[in-house]
Amino acid sequence: MTGEERYSEEKLKYLELLSEQYPGIRSVYTEIINLMAIMNLPKGTEHFMSDLHGEYEAFCHILNNCSGVIREKVDLIFSERLSQDERRELCTLIYYPKEKLEMIKRDRADTPQWYMLTLRELMELSKLLASKYTRSKVRKALPQEFAYVIDELLHAQPNEEDNRHVYHEKIMEAIIGIKSADDFIISLSALIKRLAVDHLHIVGDIFDRGSRADEIIELLMKYHSLDIEWGNHDILWMGAVAGCEACMATVIRNNVKYGNTRILESGYGISLRNLGAFADKYYGFGQSPSAGSNENILKAINVILFKLEGQIIKRHPEYGMDERLFLDKIKKSASGYYVNIGGKDYTLKNADFPTVDPEDPYTLIPEEEVVVSELRSMFESGRRLRNHIEFLYSKGSLYCVWNDNLLFHGCVPLSEDGNFAAVEFEGHTYKGKAYFDYAEKRARQAYFGRKNRDNLDFMWYLWCGRKSPLCGRNVKTFEKTYIEDESAGIEENDPYYIYSKSERTCGMILREFGLYSSVSHIINGHTPVRASDGESPIKAGGRLIVIDGGFCRAYQKKTGIAGYTLIYNSHGLRIKAHKPFEGLEKALTENRDIESGSDFFESEPQRIMVADTDNGKIISEKIKDLQMLLSAYREGVIVVEEEKL
Repeated sequence: MTGEERYSEEKLKYLELLSEQYPGIRSVYTEIINLMAIMNLPKGTEHFMSDLHGEYEAFCHILNNCSGVIREKVDLIFSERLSQDERRELCTLIYYPKEKLEMIKRDRADTPQWYMLTLRELMELSKLLASKYTRSKVRKALPQEFAYVIDELLHAQPNEEDNRHVYHEKIMEAIIGIKSADDFIISLSALIKRLAVDHLHIVGDIFDRGSRADEIIELLMKYHSLDIEWGNHDILWMGAVAGCEACMATVIRNNVKYGNTRILESGYGISLRNLGAFADKYYGFGQSPSAGSNENILKAINVILFKLEGQIIKRHPEYGMDERLFLDKIKKSASGYYVNIGGKDYTLKNADFPTVDPEDPYTLIPEEEVVVSELRSMFESGRRLRNHIEFLYSKGSLYCVWNDNLLFHGCVPLSEDGNFAAVEFEGHTYKGKAYFDYAEKRARQAYFGRKNRDNLDFMWYLWCGRKSPLCGRNVKTFEKTYIEDESAGIEENDPYYIYSKSERTCGMILREFGLYSSVSHIINGHTPVRASDGESPIKAGGRLIVIDGGFCRAYQKKTGIAGYTLIYNSHGLRIKAHKPFEGLEKALTENRDIESGSDFFESEPQRIMVADTDNGKIISEKIKDLQMLLSAYREGVIVVEEEKL
């Protein structure tokens, strides 16, 4: 059999294309050797965070300290040379180099001796962190303005001859002498944080209670490597910008209710002035005119929201949410207003429905239509907001399979018997992974493709639908807003939250998504873990890890901590429980770090190498292709570039 006969036509075309990148035998040799070397390096560190809910300062700090990884490395290297206070100050300098340098200068501590010592310490730490990567990858991570100098210093060895050591000392003296040490320290600090974490996973809910989700996204847009699993609050904003009016009304309602109008008005330029004027007119009840009090705005947007939701529910009987229609069920008795739910009458706290026509309760009055139209235009046209939402689309998805782990924010909807729940949309039945894939396709179509009413309505369903994989509960906004009896507002959860505590169910879900390894895990958030009540984030015999531990301040009374994060490095998995962040000022002035408890709950007997990862599988396939190209060169099937010339 000739060489040509051993290769299919399709394979030959592929090898011809590959030969353009590797035009000779030596270039193929070099790349194979390089890839084999990479396969034998330790696996890079993955960092998992969830349910950020707009808490910018705490998020920024944990991103800077890499969930305590940097402090651990500093302690590892310098525990016998530096005091605890000195190590803490070095960590703060790495976390906030610009701010800390200003303080050091103000205290006149920026002596040449301090700079030299600090540069040596930062270089030593950089060398340790760089040791897990190829020289090529480290070079790509180097800050451009100091790339050559840092590369030289990184590869200085302690046992090198004296003249080489002196050469490196002279480089640092020159950096200090020409007054560029501050910029160099800032660049080194960025490199250290870059090398400490190879990849970041955000497992949903960047938006919600906190007011600075926009600034979190700005940070994430600069991050070197990450993925995002959309949370229910993220999909809500995505739906609002796509043009779903019910999503938009919910975004406004939530931010007004929790006092977060800053993100709407200052963050994204969405003015509530006209909504406020409308609210004062219909809900002020004779009060003197104001610029739109939050109380009146909340009353007005509640009614607008329930009208818009009612319209969606009526358009989509397949959602199975008719029991969420309330405006047509409000009745008046001698003792006040009430609503009948499930055959039981519930007294309403108030009856602030001046724009609801009992004969046509779900239709917006003309003035409401004007307000909604203006707000929709602002959501759709705001450049910064659109950039942020498009970033969520580009880096995000409903789920992610990464290194034998399955990541999603909410739940895999299950039936009462613990099997995958079947849902029907557009004449087809979906469940399990197929449902996730279908839902993600519809979410993308709503923004980029078939931007029709049905797709926009589906974005609202993903936010709060009974069988939405992002919601996982029966949302009862109306009951919590208007009904005095608090029992009416109890939200029933999807059976997933019961069955997922068993290894059998987690195994079923993992297999559905193509994960058959005994070391695979489900990693999600969405449901705060009540650590103060003894609840563990590690469930189902270690197959399920829930990392929502109360990052948002509003949930910290329930959880007793300020969030969980997860670290997955070459030694195994570690869950980190964090105490509340005390603020940037204390971090700078007192070198306060976030105190974090750490627990290795799954250690590997042998270090995990790149060869054991998803990237290792890709590299292995590339090595096979290069070996085939090498054979094709040797057999004369493909002409070597030198011969072509």
